[in-house]
Amino acid sequence: MKLNYQCILASKSPRRQQLLNALGVDFSVKTKEIDESFPSHLVAQEIPLYLSEIKSQCFEEELHQPNNLIITADTIVWINNKVLNKPTNFDEAVSMLEVLSGNMHQVFTAVCLKSQKKAHSFYTTTKVYFKKHSLEQIQQYVNAYQPYDKAGGYGAQECLPVGMNPCSLKEIDFLTKLNRLDIIESSKTKRDELVAPVEVERIEGSYFNVMGLPLVELADELTNF
Repeated sequence: MKLNYQCILASKSPRRQQLLNALGVDFSVKTKEIDESFPSHLVAQEIPLYLSEIKSQCFEEELHQPNNLIITADTIVWINNKVLNKPTNFDEAVSMLEVLSGNMHQVFTAVCLKSQKKAHSFYTTTKVYFKKHSLEQIQQYVNAYQPYDKAGGYGAQECLPVGMNPCSLKEIDFLTKLNRLDIIESSKTKRDELVAPVEVERIEGSYFNVMGLPLVELADELTNF
């Protein structure tokens, strides 16, 4: 898709970069270190909305160029009225996956679009249901994948049952129109079959939201920005 802006994606995530590239958007990547703490009274979608907007405020210098558009995003896992951030070590990752095991959690991704003249934020929610797993399976998963850069301590692609198409019908239709069904194939599990799996049972809503960037919603927002 062609935009009247030069987009700057403020994310180190290779998944976000891959997804934005799938839209055919010309963009560069630029990141800055920020404090990702947030007020304790914030809940659910309020947290990533706050963080994505805080991230965008670090790019005031880039916004001196009138045609620049900053894209910032933040993803959280929400379960039992608590947020699960990125684990800092092995034990924390295992503890998070024990909480998720056999339960449903929500994934919230918020995106902030900011230009010199305006800013707009939105969020998307997805429900993810995990199968029940043993402590041994969880420990094997963490040892194998070291998911310390992922909210909730897991990567969606590593947790899909083999052959499962995780995309919603809305996403499939969208990618069909873009002639990018290869994105669906690349989204299927990349799990090492020798590793005892930590598996998702089903996903309700946007799969790409779980990956960190809701493609369909982002395309609509970019078009209307």
